[in-house]
Amino acid sequence: MDAKQLRVAIEQDEDNLIYTKQGIHPLYTIHPEAKVVIIGQAPGKKAQASQIVWHDQSGKRLRSWLGLSDETFYQSHDLAILPMDFYYPGKGKTGDLPPRKAFAAKWHPLCLKLMPDVQLIILVGRYAQAYYLPHNKANLTTTVQQFQTFLPQYFPLPHPSPLNGRWLKKNPWFEQTVVPQLKEIIATLVN
Repeated sequence: MDAKQLRVAIEQDEDNLIYTKQGIHPLYTIHPEAKVVIIGQAPGKKAQASQIVWHDQSGKRLRSWLGLSDETFYQSHDLAILPMDFYYPGKGKTGDLPPRKAFAAKWHPLCLKLMPDVQLIILVGRYAQAYYLPHNKANLTTTVQQFQTFLPQYFPLPHPSPLNGRWLKKNPWFEQTVVPQLKEIIATLVN
């Protein structure tokens, strides 16, 4: 299955037809030459409407952490983006609803198979970390502190949402020590 066939399969899947019938397309990027994959939660409402991933304040902060310009982030084929769900899940009481549980298990392996050169998967937030690091029982803070444990395959990050400002203030070590190391790794992988 190639990337075009995969997109059609995703859109025609009965679990996704509610979106397809509304003209909503799955939001992700695949590049056969990708070296880095960013796996986050799910597209937000703005991203779903614009069809541009990480095109908000969270994305601005994420690009800063990665040390990437907007142009590189959106145009480099060294970078791919696979949310835990490719569709906006809707609004919950305190933010967006979580991604659908079975979505990543169904579609991520097929997507990753089309990107044989991936060297690093960035796990943004607890949903991505819980799925890709199932044996890790530490909380998000400890997981991020111990990021080197998961290298070279994975690099766990907190969600860059403005709502996480309190976490960032409480954990200044993240931007002082983790972000510089992340930027260094990304600089070697993404042109």
